[in-house]
This record gives sequence, structure tokens and C-alpha cells, in this order.
Amino acid sequence: MIAIGGRSLVPTNSSQGLGVVGVEPPSLKPGFVSFSDSLNGSSSRVSIRAKAMEGSETVSVTVSDADLSITNGHAGNLGNNESMLSSIGNSTNIKWHECSIKKAERQKLLKQKGCVIWITGLSASGKSSVACALSQMLHCRGKLSYVLDGDNVRHGLNRDLSFKAEDRAENIRRIGEVAKLFADAGLICIASLISPYRRDRDACRALLTDGDFIEVFMDIPLEVCEERDPKGLYKLARAGKIKGFTGIDDPYEPPLNCEIILGHKGGACASPCEMAEEVMSYLGEKGFLQA
Repeated sequence: MIAIGGRSLVPTNSSQGLGVVGVEPPSLKPGFVSFSDSLNGSSSRVSIRAKAMEGSETVSVTVSDADLSITNGHAGNLGNNESMLSSIGNSTNIKWHECSIKKAERQKLLKQKGCVIWITGLSASGKSSVACALSQMLHCRGKLSYVLDGDNVRHGLNRDLSFKAEDRAENIRRIGEVAKLFADAGLICIASLISPYRRDRDACRALLTDGDFIEVFMDIPLEVCEERDPKGLYKLARAGKIKGFTGIDDPYEPPLNCEIILGHKGGACASPCEMAEEVMSYLGEKGFLQA
């Protein structure tokens, strides 16, 4: 039995009073010792670094933190770490762990700068087509990107969400958080979804450093989108078979201060590749295509 910070820890799987993963006593080598601890009738396990001479029953235990405590099944320092724990939403007693490799190092490795390109607009405005064309262009330039398409994400991560207002907000929030992670990894993340409400798009913008969120507005008139109607959704909405459809019986709030506007030029709509070229030019000018 070894006492650490006022707690009694009982070494496991060792007749000599020590249990070292992968090593049978008495041939104890420096390594990690596995202990079991009983708290309020529940059993927990912790591993700490130990040093010992071969064949010796005397152990020197080193714990990086001053006190070892076990709370709700988590081992940690109750004194110093308690003030570092936080509560976010319904998540309590959590702590952000920093890694030695930062965004700058990842960007240097990829020879590009991570960012989020948020393509917003009505259904059938061409968001997905532009996103895929842009991703192809970036790939040809040796740049790593990933497309978060609204429909695609609803096949997995967001399949539990409907198209009610509150679920649409949660849909945007989740995609915004995922896009933030991609950007932090150094990727050029292309999010392509209707995202009709300004407050939701602005909340996603606020997740990133200034300049790393690039809002692209597909400024295509409703009548053009309705004429295209590749999925037949506008026809169903007009017939009353789909409720809350953006542009028909639910509003779309155009961006007020977006970085890029893509739309009609001289009465004609540019091709997806031509629109993607505009975004590529912006990325080049702002230095995202180099580390």
C-alpha cells in the first residue's frame, strides 16, 4: 500500500506490492505502475511513473502534480487543477489541453493557411457546384481542402436534426464547430449550405480569428433557383407538401458584409468554375495559398 496525497493506493497484480504493466516482479524496471483505488465503494484505476532497483521492494514514486485525487472517475490535481476546470453548456469539470504542435506548424507543413469558406444562398443557387469546383482547383494547386456539404453532413453527424428553426440553428452550429477544427488543422474548409439566418452565420464567424472566415454569398434570384429546381423541392413547397422551405414560406437573410458575392454578370450567370476562380483569386490575394 502506498499513500499519496492522503490517499491509500493498493498496487495491483503483484505479490511484492507492485504492479508494473508488462513486467513481472521481482524484475521491476522504471516505468508506469498501475494501482487500484477504492472511493465510496467504487473502484478506480490510476497509473503513475515509478522507479525501482531490480529485485527491490522499495519504490520511489514521482507524481507530476502535488496531490493525486479521483473525482467522478477522473484522476487529477485537486489543488492547482480545480481552478482550471470549466463548464461549457452541459459539460462540466472539463479542461482544455494544449499540444506542442500548433496551427502555425501545421500550416507550415501543408504550405497553406487554414480558413473557412462559408458558401451561403438559396437552394439550387449553385453552392455545392461551386464548392466542388473550388475544391478541385485547390487540389490541382497542391492545396488540401475539405467540403462540408449541408446535405452530406445530414447523412451522418446531423441526421438527428429536422428542418425546424431550432434544429436548423443546431445544424449550423455543429458544422461551424467542425469547420473551425478543419481550419485549425491547417485545411481550407469549404462549408456549403443554405444557412438562411444571419445570426447563425455570424455565430460561426465569431468562432474563428478575424479574416479566417470568408463568407461567400450566392446572389442568385429566387426565380432562377426555382426554375432550376434539381431536386424538385420548390415544386413540392409551392404545392404545400414541404413546410418552412427557404425562399417560399421561410425567409432567407442575405449577408450584409460578406467577403465575396457571386451572381449574375450582365444578365447571365457565371459557371461554377468561373465563380470558383473568383474565390481562388481572393485566397491568393489574402495569402491563404502559402504558409
